[in-house]
Amino acid sequence: MKDISIYFQPISQSTDFNEEQLGSIIDAHTKEFPDLSSSGCAIIYVPEYRGVLHENETADKEIVGPGNFRDELYSLYKGSQWKTTIYDLGNLLPGKELKDTYFALSQVVAELVKNNILPIVIGGSQDLTTAMFIGYEELEQLINTCTIDSKLDLGTPEEPITHEKYIGSLLIRRPCYLFNHANIGLQIPFAQPKELDLFEKLFFDVCRLGEFNADFKTAEPILRNSDIISFDFQAIRASETNNKQGNPNGFYADQACQISKYAGISDKATSFGIFNCFSDKSIEAKLIAQMTWYFLDGFFSRKGDFPKGSKMDYTKFTVFLENGTHEIVFYRSNKSDRWWMEVPYPPSEFSKFERHHLVPCNKFDYDRAMKNEMPDLWWKTYQKLG
Repeated sequence: MKDISIYFQPISQSTDFNEEQLGSIIDAHTKEFPDLSSSGCAIIYVPEYRGVLHENETADKEIVGPGNFRDELYSLYKGSQWKTTIYDLGNLLPGKELKDTYFALSQVVAELVKNNILPIVIGGSQDLTTAMFIGYEELEQLINTCTIDSKLDLGTPEEPITHEKYIGSLLIRRPCYLFNHANIGLQIPFAQPKELDLFEKLFFDVCRLGEFNADFKTAEPILRNSDIISFDFQAIRASETNNKQGNPNGFYADQACQISKYAGISDKATSFGIFNCFSDKSIEAKLIAQMTWYFLDGFFSRKGDFPKGSKMDYTKFTVFLENGTHEIVFYRSNKSDRWWMEVPYPPSEFSKFERHHLVPCNKFDYDRAMKNEMPDLWWKTYQKLG
């Protein structure tokens, strides 16, 4: 493993915790950098805010950030099933230029993921998701990204990357390893029609805030299908954190924790980030700490039932549509009752698409197929595989 300690600054943290609190079990970078010899999760704080207002060179000096979230996190108590190592690598040092910070974070993410350590990145502005994505390019496999955000954050290739304009930069990278992108929490008044049109043409997934509020089950398969999950803290309604500059609509605090828990449960997710918190207020630090706790609780509750290899632990359902042109195969896990849908792809593309032809879905996708209706998810995935 490459030496990534050069990118980090140690933290100063109290040692006055009892044996059940996270402060006593987290292997933190206080004096010595942790020995990353075991799999687990690694907490990273990145105080990089130059992507908030790229044109304003003083923007990073005006933002304090939630660096005090550790005070809240370390005081929480561990869950009963928590057995894997939790590291705290400290604070990643911002580079001389924004691109230098991107490079450092991408190197850190690449090394951690390759060594089966899941990075939990606390930012910093959400354009740091770009750096996380670049870190995966060394793995040379197609991946899925998911943002929890009230906006689509596309931007254009001609515009500088900012915290609200960075997804487009992932699309133009060559080679492009982005198979699918999804958004959870979109509020339509914030979406340009041309952005929605592009999402539709690329067969990307969107779960609007209203759809989420009506039934969380519409979002769960999206989280289960994502490698990188990036949470925009500004997607949480302002009243939850007393944020006078925030949005009156958005997720409630408990919903943010619920999303974090399901993100952690996903066997496919290999990195998680919380970004765009521009304050060190106690209430915001508490919420970030609790979201991190729930992600960890989900991580330690993983079922290991992503359907690969033997199908002995799954019940198979085959649905023949009446027109005779398609049969749709579903799998239900006997461990968790979660559902997947099989989508065919060209045989020559087997290795390229191996991780993506079994798509997480809900039981209502199966119910829809039983009514002789083609699930939208099947069709969108089929178009991308073709």
